[in-house]
Amino acid sequence: MSSYSFRSMVKKYVNSSFVLIFATILALIAANSPWGDLYRRVWEMPVSISVGPFNLFSHHGETLSLMDFINDFLMAVFFFSVGLEIKREMLVGELSSLKKALLPIIGACGGMLVPVIVFYLFCPSDAIMQRGMAIPMATDIAFSLGVLSIFGRRVPIGLKVFLAALAVADDLGGIIVIALFYSSAIDWSYLGISLLAVLLLLIGNHRLWRAKTFYIGAGIVVWYMLLNSGIHATIAGVIVAFCVPTSLCHGTAYYIERIRENINLFPIIRVSRKHPKPILLSNEDISVLKSIESASDHLISPLQDLEDGLRRPINYFIIPVFAFANAGIDFSHMTPGNLFSGIGLAVFMGLLIGKVAGVFSFSWLAIRSGLVTMPVGSNWRSFASVCMLCGIGFTVSMFIADLSYDNFGLLGRDMLNDAKLGILCGSVLSGFIGFLLLRRYLPAEGTLSEAER
Repeated sequence: MSSYSFRSMVKKYVNSSFVLIFATILALIAANSPWGDLYRRVWEMPVSISVGPFNLFSHHGETLSLMDFINDFLMAVFFFSVGLEIKREMLVGELSSLKKALLPIIGACGGMLVPVIVFYLFCPSDAIMQRGMAIPMATDIAFSLGVLSIFGRRVPIGLKVFLAALAVADDLGGIIVIALFYSSAIDWSYLGISLLAVLLLLIGNHRLWRAKTFYIGAGIVVWYMLLNSGIHATIAGVIVAFCVPTSLCHGTAYYIERIRENINLFPIIRVSRKHPKPILLSNEDISVLKSIESASDHLISPLQDLEDGLRRPINYFIIPVFAFANAGIDFSHMTPGNLFSGIGLAVFMGLLIGKVAGVFSFSWLAIRSGLVTMPVGSNWRSFASVCMLCGIGFTVSMFIADLSYDNFGLLGRDMLNDAKLGILCGSVLSGFIGFLLLRRYLPAEGTLSEAER
């Protein structure tokens, strides 16, 4: 990953992280205001798109609530975007070769395993409480890259690449955990139909069909069938993303040559600035321009086209809406004990201690054994500082918390509140400590060579 591509990734996430913070603060205010009951009732409103007796947003005949719509459908779109990003990174990015991917993957494995152990050690021996062991596994890419971006050119390129690739690998691990441990009894008839839809998508991928409507339409079918099959519906987003083609029908050179040939058909026209005249195009000229436009569109693969098109809706609508709906912790019945005991403490320690310990220890062992090398331009102190940022878990952590406790009535609601409190406190403290460490241990401004930047 070049310095330019990292800046592009940071720009993609940093602005959205401010929107996410605003949505979270707004949710906390709304949940604890005189309108708190109204805030909570809004999410129970039914959502439906019906044609006769068929309702797209229904689960075994039960209409989805607004909260279910956000967590099951909108988050499936979010995971579709994540899946596109993971596939791109696996093909041409930092996960595309074993040499590039090994350190971030090893670090991500430690960052998923150790927090689970820490959660288990601090959580009471209760089967329902321990359903949330996966909550502190996730690193929020928007917030972590946002904190790192504060230091600009002081951050070595090796550390930038490591954190970005680790966050992507982390997302992949979270998706696997959701698929394996947060699914219910399987309805094989619905699952069979979803597999047929996936087969159709694979045929489209093989034949390099470009139509976005095809992948979106078939993807909605996969989502609905998985929703009713017992496998969590958000996994549909990742499955469909991996079916979107990345190749071009005729290759890059073909379309570039086509653009060049068409441009050469236009004569050189010199227009005076003092007396500009409008140029009226002939039908032939318009046809040539449309050919250039078509060739330009074909130069962008369907995967990159969809990923770019989803960036703004995901960052500025779906994730803020998810945060506003899920981050509303009710503090009215809480005491400091909610954070210093039970699920709140287990999640808090899993993020603050487990995450940094897991990422750093696994990475340290891999580097010391000679299996991988230290990121370019970094030392152990700056590397540990970046590992501290991995304890910032928000979006996927909140999502897993909801999957863990949402279906257990009032008891589950209290547990979910405690888990969200642990996520918020653990993430804020991890980010703050990481910021202080980075400020102290990153190289001074202007001391990095051009290669290290």
